[in-house]
Amino acid sequence: MNTTSYPASFFTATNLNWKPLLAWDTHKQIVMDSLLFLHKDHRIVLFAFVIMPNHLHFIWQPYGIHTPKQNQHNFLKYTAQQIKFHLIKYSRAALAEYKVDAADREYQFWERNPLSIELYSEKVLLQKLHYLHRNPVKAGLCRYPEEYRYSSASFYETGIDDWGLLTHYLG
Repeated sequence: MNTTSYPASFFTATNLNWKPLLAWDTHKQIVMDSLLFLHKDHRIVLFAFVIMPNHLHFIWQPYGIHTPKQNQHNFLKYTAQQIKFHLIKYSRAALAEYKVDAADREYQFWERNPLSIELYSEKVLLQKLHYLHRNPVKAGLCRYPEEYRYSSASFYETGIDDWGLLTHYLG
């Protein structure tokens, strides 16, 4: 893990009302593009991820001066904006499902208060790593974790980072 003063954390964000917003490959790619930006801009180290149809899980660590809250905020804000732009262009009916009566926004794509758990031990990190990699199998999306495209499971199986943004948790 890097030399930042923050430990790695297990992060979960859920789509509003558990709707399958991330079932669209375009929306999954928006998530991946955001992670790639945060990685290339030296804001995060990404150890693991899975993008499910209605939620996602990461094991990540802030890098340098960036705080966990800043990275979470930037990630959620950017992905919400990009998903909104996509839905405006391609599916106004789907966009309407995310309209909210709130003072600070017209649409909401993520549930408020995402879960973030600091991982202070390798034992807990490994438990979360196995949990997130087994998520697509448990949901019936694939037979083996490494078969699911939008996951880091194949990286941990083969050592090949098809996304260009993963770091093995051992360094």
